[in-house]
Amino acid sequence: MSAVPDLLSQINSVSQAEHHDGSLLRFITCGSVDDGKSTLIGRLLHDTGSIFEDQMETFQHESKKFNAADNALNFALLVDGLSAEREQGITIDVAYRYFSSKRRFFIIADTPGHEQYTRNMATGASQADLAIILIDARKGVLPQTRRHSFITSMVGIRSVVVAVNKMDLIHFDQSVFDRIIREYKSLLPQLDFRETIFIPLSAQLGINVVNRSNRMPWYNGPTLFEYLETARPIDSEHTGELFRMPVQWINRPNSDFRGFCGVIASGSLSIGDVIRSLPSGATSRVRKIYNPAGETDRVSAGEVVVLTLEDEIDISRGNVLVSEDDAITISRAIRSQILWMSTHPMVAEKRYLLKLATSLIPVTINQLEEKIDIHSYYTEKAQTLGPNEIGHVLLNLEQPLVTTSYRENRTLGAFILIDLTSNETVALGIVRDTFPNIGTESERIRPAIFARLKKAWLGKNKKGKCVLFRLAYGAMLTAFALIFGVSFVGAWCIFIFYFTCHPLLETLFVARREHGQRFLEDRSGM
Repeated sequence: MSAVPDLLSQINSVSQAEHHDGSLLRFITCGSVDDGKSTLIGRLLHDTGSIFEDQMETFQHESKKFNAADNALNFALLVDGLSAEREQGITIDVAYRYFSSKRRFFIIADTPGHEQYTRNMATGASQADLAIILIDARKGVLPQTRRHSFITSMVGIRSVVVAVNKMDLIHFDQSVFDRIIREYKSLLPQLDFRETIFIPLSAQLGINVVNRSNRMPWYNGPTLFEYLETARPIDSEHTGELFRMPVQWINRPNSDFRGFCGVIASGSLSIGDVIRSLPSGATSRVRKIYNPAGETDRVSAGEVVVLTLEDEIDISRGNVLVSEDDAITISRAIRSQILWMSTHPMVAEKRYLLKLATSLIPVTINQLEEKIDIHSYYTEKAQTLGPNEIGHVLLNLEQPLVTTSYRENRTLGAFILIDLTSNETVALGIVRDTFPNIGTESERIRPAIFARLKKAWLGKNKKGKCVLFRLAYGAMLTAFALIFGVSFVGAWCIFIFYFTCHPLLETLFVARREHGQRFLEDRSGM
């Protein structure tokens, strides 16, 4: 994710104020292209007085430069900062904006609507508490509306505002608004939203954004800003009371100090508490705790900390520190839901790197169990996933991984997949189920062996041709054997051996050899 440096300082000040003067609401705008997401945020900033005078002068100048119709203000320019975004009139990257009211603080993520930038939308949604899904009143629910709604639900957002925008272009017709409500409500049974409200508005004219209007007397609900000020998003993340912290860095400025740095994913910690390091299982007692303000006695979820322990136990980046009685799973396989983001299709049985919290380990996509039809939200069988497609996969982990379901904890339940060759981030995913082991070493490579056997006999997507080729080639060997005086029984044995045993032996040796190469690569990279 991208964020400007001054935003980080604003977030820090907000985090402190969150416990004193008001709460912090992180929300995103999403929906299909040209539904008015950037315009809505620009209008929200403008009408809440969150724009400084020098920014307003630049904004007015830019509006004229980019030919806003009838000299009207182009509110999208307050958010779209890239030159390509301004020239094309679209959002490409995630844009973060901060503002506040008398009641609370806000951080907005403006996400792109184009299908090719879906990965950026998913990135913004992963950090949000609430989503505003925009729908163009003229177009209704579009495929990208469905995709963004599913991703919003997938990453754990449970509170949603469906903003039907551009009501002025349909003359504020209530029947159109009601039809869109019915159309969107038909999607809700397949989505895991707990709270959904519908607001008709016009972002360009500022109607029902911050201020009310008599243009829609039939609507008696809150304006968007009124709702945002009082919203209490339903939190899908049940972090619980158990302490969990992925180790990000070992701080060793000198030989007398060894601190373990990280962000607390859940629970709280005090000096004297006994913790375990996973996956090793070694235990120790907390000696000292440091946060950005200095030494402290107690810290809780979300805080950045440095811990020192009473015992010298082996802890490195990627380990997870947990409460002594925490029964979190150490997994060797996980069932996951992934959003495929690469232009290259997903390849089953291929190795990728999985990054979860601070862990980075090799994995193999063992099986694509099913793909989700973005139009109906029903599942269907598939062989691969293409760009922006969503599916359920089973991943085999080559090293133990401390993880839990995404519903239980976002930090330890979300990951990305990285291509080993290109280093491209090809997918993001959430953990649905964990499995503590997948058998012995030989059992772990058995799926790959069977996959190679299947490919050797039947080929890949060319079953008939491959079988016919083997039959023809085997028949040729049999004919040559008969010509050179081998008995019919002997020739038949040659044919059977070639058709069955040869692929088996070849597959076993190739699979074992490649497994050994992987082991050497992993050892050399340590």
